Amino acid sequence: MFDEVIVPISSDLDIVAARQNARSMAAKLGFAPIDQTLIATAISELARNIVRYAQHGEILLKVIEAKNSSRGGLMVVARDEGPGILNTQQALEDGYSTSGSLGLGLPGAKRLMDEFEISSAVGKGTTVTVKKWLKSL
Repeated sequence: MFDEVIVPISSDLDIVAARQNARSMAAKLGFAPIDQTLIATAISELARNIVRYAQHGEILLKVIEAKNSSRGGLMVVARDEGPGILNTQQALEDGYSTSGSLGLGLPGAKRLMDEFEISSAVGKGTTVTVKKWLKSL
């Protein structure tokens, strides 16, 4: 199994490829089907934002291990060099959109995953890092 996969994103077909890669990695890690769906949905939202706002970027999928624990997980990093986000706090509010969409992408991805971090600079791009951890037995 690959510990890391990078999927270039520039079209809807790339979004599908990123979802499929993530589902496959999550299944091999032992994530329950519902968690596989949550991860794939979060990736859809993040990758769609790349296509919509930056035109191209990448999704990094990486197997991770929790510090001081043997618990594993999956980290997803969505990166682009697009226009960036002027106000990331506002962008995380349900219903906020600069493109006329429903404004549920970033806040939805945040809710679906266990950890969420966003870094953005106007004119330089955006990086969103999310993590999903395997549930302890």
